[in-house]
Amino acid sequence: MSGVIIFWSVTGAQIMLALAMAIACWRLLRGPRAQDRVVAVDSLYVSAALLLVTIGIRTASLFYFEAALVIGLLSFVATVALAKFVMRGEVIE
Repeated sequence: MSGVIIFWSVTGAQIMLALAMAIACWRLLRGPRAQDRVVAVDSLYVSAALLLVTIGIRTASLFYFEAALVIGLLSFVATVALAKFVMRGEVIE
């Protein structure tokens, strides 16, 4: 019984995360300002990392958890660089 609950919970989470990624992509392409696009990229990174975590739960493979960790680290650096670029117009001083 608990396997069925986990299966449907993970499936529902994956569907909602895919929907969140689609909405973030729409905002990335359609966003009127650069700040909206930076937030959309950050949201896309977070959704992708969480989608990898749910795939790791489904397949019981540690590879997906490690990939989600790498995406999390790279997304933080990318968001800081993009925010600095939007604020000052340059990344490296």
